[in-house]
Amino acid sequence: MRKLFLYFVIILTGLVFLSRLFYLQIYESKQYNIDNDNAIRKVYDYPKRGFVYDRNGKLLVANQPSYDVMVIPREVKSIDTLEFCDLLKIDKQKFIKNLNAAKHYSPRLSSVFQSHISKEDYAVLQEKMRKYRGFYIQKRSLRKYETTIGANVLGDIGEVNHKIIKRDPYYRMGDLIGKQGVEASYEKTLRGVKGIKRYQKDRFNRNIGSYKNGQFDTIPQKGKDITITIDSKLQAYGELLMRNKRGGIIAIEPSTGEILTMVSAPSYNPNLLVGRKRSKNFTKLYYDTIAKPLFDRGLKAQYAPGSPFKVLNALIALQENVVSTQDQFKCRMGYYLGSKRLTGCHHHKSPIAMNDGIAQSCNAYFANVYRRIIDKYDTPAQGMDTWSSHVKSFGLGNYLGYDLKIGNKGRVPDGKFYDRWYGKNRWASTYNISNSIGQGEVEATPIQLANMVAAIGNRGYFYTPHIIKKIQDDTIPSKYTTPKYTTIDKQNFEPAIQGMFDVFNKGTAVALKVKGIDICGKTGTAENFMKINGKKKQLTDHSIFVAFAPKDNPKIALAVFVENGYWGSRFAGKIASLMIEKYINKAISRTDLEEWILKHSLENEYKKPYTEENFKINGNTTLQIIDELEYYSLKEELNRLNNIAD
Repeated sequence: MRKLFLYFVIILTGLVFLSRLFYLQIYESKQYNIDNDNAIRKVYDYPKRGFVYDRNGKLLVANQPSYDVMVIPREVKSIDTLEFCDLLKIDKQKFIKNLNAAKHYSPRLSSVFQSHISKEDYAVLQEKMRKYRGFYIQKRSLRKYETTIGANVLGDIGEVNHKIIKRDPYYRMGDLIGKQGVEASYEKTLRGVKGIKRYQKDRFNRNIGSYKNGQFDTIPQKGKDITITIDSKLQAYGELLMRNKRGGIIAIEPSTGEILTMVSAPSYNPNLLVGRKRSKNFTKLYYDTIAKPLFDRGLKAQYAPGSPFKVLNALIALQENVVSTQDQFKCRMGYYLGSKRLTGCHHHKSPIAMNDGIAQSCNAYFANVYRRIIDKYDTPAQGMDTWSSHVKSFGLGNYLGYDLKIGNKGRVPDGKFYDRWYGKNRWASTYNISNSIGQGEVEATPIQLANMVAAIGNRGYFYTPHIIKKIQDDTIPSKYTTPKYTTIDKQNFEPAIQGMFDVFNKGTAVALKVKGIDICGKTGTAENFMKINGKKKQLTDHSIFVAFAPKDNPKIALAVFVENGYWGSRFAGKIASLMIEKYINKAISRTDLEEWILKHSLENEYKKPYTEENFKINGNTTLQIIDELEYYSLKEELNRLNNIAD
C-alpha cells in the first residue's frame, strides 16, 4: 500500500508540473499582450496630417515639425530639476504640475510632459536627454496655415481630453485632434494612422535595441489630402468686405451644393491657434463675449429672415392655388384688420400684384397672401401644418445635414406650436401675421437662407450643402450628390423668380445692379431687440440680402446678414452684388459700392447697448466713417488680394 502511495505521489507531482508547463507555454502565451509587457517600451511614430486645398488647388493647410518632451513617471529618477527646467524654459512649479498630471494619467505609460518645443530648444535638449531618465523627445507635426483667412472653415487642432480618450481608444494623452471646422469634420481622414516602434529594455530600463528586430513594429500611414469647396479668393474678399461689421456670408454653387464662401465676422487668423500659444490665444478669443469671434454666425446665428421669406410665401400661395399672379391687394401704408394696423409698409403704388409685391417688398400684399394660405383649411392649425411643411421642404427649420460639426436648426412653427401657445382652436392667422414677412416666430441661419435661394434658382431642388469636394483615393458620400426636391411645382417658380429679378430692375435694389449679370435677389430688414438691464430695447435693424445669378442656370446663390446694418440694400445688398460680380467676372466694376463698404464701419452701432448715454432707438445716429489710416490699410489688402495669381 505504501508502495502504491509513493507511485501516486510521483504521478500526481508530474501531472502538476505538466499542467503548469501547459498553462505557461500554451494558454498564457495566447493571453500574452505585448502592450502590457513592462520590458518593452512602445514609442509612437506620428503620421503627417493630410493637406487641405481650396477648390482651385491652392494649398491652405500644411504641416510643420514639432517636438514634445515625453515622460514615463515610474522611470523618473533623481535628476537636476533646475537644469532641466532651465532647458525647457519653465519653472519648478510647472515641472511638478506636469509630472503630477502625467502620474495621474498613468505611472507606467508615456504622456506629454511639455509640448511644442522649438527647433532651437530641441537641438540643445537632444544632446542632454540621456541625463534625464524617464524623459525622451518625440517628433510630430503641427499645422501650418498657409493663409490668414477662413479660420471658421479650416478650424484647428488641439490636445485630446480624458472624455475623448475614453470614447476613442485610438487617442492617448497628449495626442492632437481636430477641434473645429474641416479639421474636426474630417479628423479620421486627415489624421492618418500612428506607427509603433517597440524597444527591448534591460533591467536598468535602458533601451538595448529593437524588440525582435522590429517584427511587431508598424509604420505610420500619412493622412489623406482633401480638397474643400471654398474659393479662397472669394472667401478673402468676403472677409475684407465684412471688416468692422458683424454677421455672415454664405455662398453656394446651386448646381452642386458646394459651399463657395463661409464668412463669419469678426474672424481671426487661424495661426493664432497653433503651437504653445494656442491655449492663451484660445482663452482670449473665447472670453470675448461681445464680438464673439469663435461664434460661427453663418452656421449658428439664428435671425428673423425678414423679407427674403416673402418669396417662399409667394411660392406656397401659388402651389396652394390661393392667389394668381394677377390678384391685387390694397396697401394703405400697411396691412389693417378693421381700423387696427397689424403691419406697417413703405410707400408704393396700390393696389399691388405679385411681381411688384416682391420687387417693392410690400408687407400688406404678403399679409393677405399669408392669410389666404392659412385660412384655406378647416382649422388654422391645419393651415399652419401645410404652410410649415412647404417651408421645411426648402431646408428651413431643421439641420441641413451638411458636413460641418456645428449649426442650429432655426425655427419654423406649425399648428401644434400655436396650440401650445394660445390653446387649441383659440387662435387665427391674424395672431401670427408676422410670419408673412419673415418676422415673428420664424428664425433661420444664413446657410439655410443661402440653401433656400439656391433651391429657388434651381426651380425646386437643392443639393445638401457641403464643404468637401475631393478626398485623396476616396469618394465623397452620395448624399451630397443626390438632389432633394421641394414641395413646389417647377412652373410656380417663374413668377417668383421674375419678381426677384425685378428687385434689381425696378425694386428695392435698383441701385445695386451689375452690368452684364442678371441677378435675382431680395432685400430684407429684420427688427433687432436686446435686453438691457432687464428691459427689452430695439436696436438698429439687421440688414439682409439673398440672391442668385445668373437668372438662368445660376452659378452662385448667397445670403448676407449684417447685424445692425439698417436696411437690406444699405450693407447686405451692396456686399451681395460685389460678391456675385467678384465670383462671376473675377473683377469689380462697381467700385463705388466697394469704396462705400470699405469706408463705413458699424462699430459704433455695436457699442450702443453698452453706452446708455449714446443709446438711441433704431439707429438714429450718423454712420461711423473709418479713419484714413485704416481705410488705406484695407485698400492695400484689397490690392494684394487682386494681385494674387490664380
